[in-house]
Amino acid sequence: MTPNLTYVLVVGVLFAAGVTLLLERSLTRVLMGVILLGNGANLLLLTGGRAGGPPIVGTTDQAEMSDPLPQAMVLTAIVITLGMTAFLLALSYRSWHLNGHDEVQDDVEDRRIMDLADRDEGPGTDDADQPDSDDQREPVALPTGRGRDA
Repeated sequence: MTPNLTYVLVVGVLFAAGVTLLLERSLTRVLMGVILLGNGANLLLLTGGRAGGPPIVGTTDQAEMSDPLPQAMVLTAIVITLGMTAFLLALSYRSWHLNGHDEVQDDVEDRRIMDLADRDEGPGTDDADQPDSDDQREPVALPTGRGRDA
């Protein structure tokens, strides 16, 4: 059985929109991206199944039975998407109460590693990409405490 072109296009649009939303900084958009990806995965799994009668021995001829594996995989994907949705909702709610917004902030350690990588570029790089000596950024100091604000 070949999948319907409409299903294939809808799956492609759901995956493209989901990935685009996952790359945003807002946790609400990340949540919507996870939901769209989950729905796209469900449709993709359903298009792989064969249409037919119920897969119950004795009620339908074996050659005319539908494949129960995609249905079981879709149920599993629904549960996984629901768990991820609940986790991201809790994360977004906690971020909203702590910060007043749900945007993911830059990590101090990531910025420090980027600064180290900029300084350690080898001799095979362009001189145009190298900052001037008086234009160098100061390295970011990491907090040393292990308390709540660290």
